[in-house]
Amino acid sequence: MKILHLISSPRGEASFSVKLGRAIVSELQSAHPDHTLTTHDLTTTPFPHLEEAHLTSFYTPEEKRTPELAEAAKNSDEAIAELMSADALVIDTPMYNFGIPSTLKTWIDHICRAGKTFSYGEKGPEGLVKNKKVYLAISSGGVYSEGFMKPYDFTEPYLRTVLGFLGMTDVKTFRVEGVKVPGLQETALDKAIEAIEL
Repeated sequence: MKILHLISSPRGEASFSVKLGRAIVSELQSAHPDHTLTTHDLTTTPFPHLEEAHLTSFYTPEEKRTPELAEAAKNSDEAIAELMSADALVIDTPMYNFGIPSTLKTWIDHICRAGKTFSYGEKGPEGLVKNKKVYLAISSGGVYSEGFMKPYDFTEPYLRTVLGFLGMTDVKTFRVEGVKVPGLQETALDKAIEAIEL
């Protein structure tokens, strides 16, 4: 099994999403001793925000790209190749202002490409990224999986939507939530790790 682990919290070892993500990776490693693991910390090696050169390069056939356009497409091409070769993705994300960090959004912007990871046909769009298992490790200060704050959660719904659009529909979500709520914060991480089932 090839495991791709994406980290999007800048808090490093103090991050709850990173701790939960690593616990998921550890479970995958135990279940698949012959695994290979690739980890990307998107906060230390961030993808560039899309600019005109990136978009132009994406819609220019490889054989017609100038050296500048080839360089502009490099991050995206490499990220897509890595994604396609992976069997499982573990995506760590904290909830920032009800959504995902911009570092993770930028990675998504680089992997969402017509003709590469999705296509448009007579029956509408079709995802081209098939046969992947995805595990989301989401952390939040409050509780958003249920209750009156659930409508404010744009992390899991967005990720499930965009990943599903690309063909990745086998998605499991694990949450460490309530990390700022007295009475919940003390056991939030332990409960989240205990709930991991692959």
